[in-house]
Amino acid sequence: MKEPEFHKKQLDNGITVIFEKRQTPVVSVASSIKFGAQYEKESIKGISHFIEHLVFKGTKTRNVIEIPQEIEGKGGIINAFTGEEITSYWNKLPSKYFELGAEISRDLILNPLFEKNALERERKVILEEIKMYHDNPSTHVIEKIKEMLYAKPFNMSIAGTLKTVVGLSRERVINLFNAIYSTNNMIFSVVGNANWDKVLNEAKKFPKTNKKINQIPIIPKNGQLIEKRKGIDQAHEILAFHMPKLNEKQRYSAEIFDCILGGGMSSRLFQEIREKRGLCYAIKSNLEQSKDYSYIMIYAGTVKEKVNEIKDLALKEIKKLRVLKQRDLSEAKERLLGLRQISKEKCDTTMTELLLEEIGGDAKNYYNYEDNINKVKLKDVQSLSKLKAYSFVALVPG
Repeated sequence: MKEPEFHKKQLDNGITVIFEKRQTPVVSVASSIKFGAQYEKESIKGISHFIEHLVFKGTKTRNVIEIPQEIEGKGGIINAFTGEEITSYWNKLPSKYFELGAEISRDLILNPLFEKNALERERKVILEEIKMYHDNPSTHVIEKIKEMLYAKPFNMSIAGTLKTVVGLSRERVINLFNAIYSTNNMIFSVVGNANWDKVLNEAKKFPKTNKKINQIPIIPKNGQLIEKRKGIDQAHEILAFHMPKLNEKQRYSAEIFDCILGGGMSSRLFQEIREKRGLCYAIKSNLEQSKDYSYIMIYAGTVKEKVNEIKDLALKEIKKLRVLKQRDLSEAKERLLGLRQISKEKCDTTMTELLLEEIGGDAKNYYNYEDNINKVKLKDVQSLSKLKAYSFVALVPG
């Protein structure tokens, strides 16, 4: 299969540019900062996410209505996301409007006003968002399992807490923005029907600035927690354990392990716990993986009386992977490679994957996925089933 046209370059202004050429008349553009929640101290937890919201409230050249209107008026979509390692401002447009998409993403990352009244309004919005996560049992246990897996401040929610968000003054937001948002910390990424020279031309419009991001240690641990809550009918539980990181040898083994264990209806967990025993409606695993941390979560929703039984069954299925067969490995590889091909269909999905690979080491690794998956040996996956410890959280009806 022919590899797509791909370019990567670091410009004199410090910005990293990544580009994949496509023929479909659509283009995705993102201006991203290599700073997210994992670089925040406890006292400012949630500030990256707060800034992500605030840039849409107005820039030096556009107000809160004009920012989405200019993109959506051309049939495009505009959004942003905050992760542990990155905050990204992106849009997706018909490719003839590439320069507009590039200009707006650049405007957002360079020129937010942080107007006082808008900031206070958005603070209320985020406080409601945090309450929403708490009130939703499935998202609440995801937040809690992170607390069991890591020490503070990394184990705190990306959105922050009610206390930390209330404490984020306008001065603090502006000071952090000015200290972090510099071109040496930025990635300009484009996937779609654009021209490399035009992509470079847009990237050169970023002014040269240079700032340093301070690292904050990520300290793994394990713990268990059971909470009771009135007003819910279903118990929600997560079993989780640490796994190889993106820059470690067994990174792709972890993907295969996760796929076999809880990826889809054919997975071991789904077949054993839902299909064979009817103990739950939802059961799945999910691998969270970066260069600095990695863990698998197994989520299930069930009746209160079956919480421990499902946990024990999940641990047994993990143990069974010690005797995984070559056929199982081959099927999992085929499934992952197929899923990767399907995900490539959307240029914004590919753009995000390239960004995460670049943050993890090098965007070019995205194009070596098939080779790296195929190199994984049976013993590599089997060895991951030997758990030394795990974390567990359950939210049960009170």
